[in-house]
Order: sequence, then structure tokens, then C-alpha cells
Amino acid sequence: MRYGIFSDTHANHDALEAVLRALDREKVDALVCLGDTVGYGAQPNECCDIVKRVTRYTILGNHDAAVAGRMDYSYYYDAAREALDWHAGQLTPDNMAWLRKLNYFEKDGMTHFCHGSPVDLEEFEYIFSVEQAQTCIPIWESLGQITFIGHSHLCKSFAVGRDRVYEVVTKSFEVHPEFRYIVSVGSVGQPRDHDPRASYTLYDSARGVFEFKRVEYDVNAAARKIFGDQRLSDSFGARLFAGV
Repeated sequence: MRYGIFSDTHANHDALEAVLRALDREKVDALVCLGDTVGYGAQPNECCDIVKRVTRYTILGNHDAAVAGRMDYSYYYDAAREALDWHAGQLTPDNMAWLRKLNYFEKDGMTHFCHGSPVDLEEFEYIFSVEQAQTCIPIWESLGQITFIGHSHLCKSFAVGRDRVYEVVTKSFEVHPEFRYIVSVGSVGQPRDHDPRASYTLYDSARGVFEFKRVEYDVNAAARKIFGDQRLSDSFGARLFAGV
């Protein structure tokens, strides 16, 4: 199976369309979204409409859970909380019902998908360091050969051994059976690794080959939509130019 995997679209329709065009050229067998289709951006309904139509699996992210009334987000900082409040009021009934039904976890054989750490799915913990990946050692036996996560908006890979974790620093690699892999796939709509291009990934489960990919999109158009809506913080648009 050749998967196209992406995450953290965050209502950025321009970035999502660019990623899907790129994935169409990649001739993948199935698309998987690892959550956070909503939050921050200007077009939550448009992104929900597309993601629910094209993906084989879509995972519940923390912003999705917040908008759908499935978690408390009162502790989020003001701008993020206000964006979620606005999205909750803007979503169509169909899109709200879709978010309310999303699962925290999906798997296809030994290929696993979740939004944050697989250790406690409902806590949405980050994994973007070796120390954080080490928390997966106690659940090594239950991990997939490879587990794809989002949430951090960073492109990171870790090989988890039975007693040690190694960061995989290459943009592509082959999986080895003595390890379990945790891969953070980056963000479509709000990258935070100082690269403004939208992120997506490819995984060929038959060959055991993974690859990070990036694609340019019209950042100006996406940012203008945020700047033009007084209910969204300008910072959400400004950060798109720097990828932070």
C-alpha cells in the first residue's frame, strides 16, 4: 500500500489544495489525515468538506476535539481559543457531526495513525524529541512497525528500540524490523520548522520506504484571508510567511 499522509491543515484551504495536487501526482493508493483540519485558519468548512471526501482515514486532532465539544480548551491562549469558538459557530451541521465521530486512532496492519503520542491517545502529548519518543518504549510491543503522528507541526522521525531511541535525520529511509518508528509528519497549513512550504509524507508499506515531501503554495492568498477576518488573529497569517 502506498499512503499519502498529512496533518494539521488548520483551515488553510490554499495549502491543502496544493498538497492534494502533489499527492495526485504521486499516485498514492490511500490518503490519511492525522487531524487538526480546523483551528487558526480562515476556511474550516472548505477544508472539512475536502478531507472527509478524499481520505481513507481521518484522525481526531486536539483542535477538532475542541471545536466538536469533545475536550476542554479553556486553557488555550486567547487567540487560539477565539479561533476555535468562531470555527465552532461556522461549521455546517454535517462537518460538526463528522468531527464528533472521528476516532483517536486507526491502523492498517502494522501501520498505525494517531494525532499525538500513542501512549495516551486522548491526552494529545507531543513527540518531537528523543526524550519524548522514549515514553513509547514501555508500549513497544503494541506499537505498529511505523506510527504516524501530527500535532507538533514538525517533521521528525524516531527509531524506537526495546531500550533506546534514535532520531532518524534523513528525509527518507527504509524501516528495519528490529525497530518501531514514530514519524511526525509536519503540517499542511501551519508549518513551524522555518519552512513555509506545506508538508506531506509518503509511505510504501510493501517496500517499507518512507519520505518527507514539501510543496509551495500561495501563502499570500492564505494570509490575506486571515487578515481579512477580524475574528482571527493576524499572527496566524503572519507566521505563514516564516513557517513558525
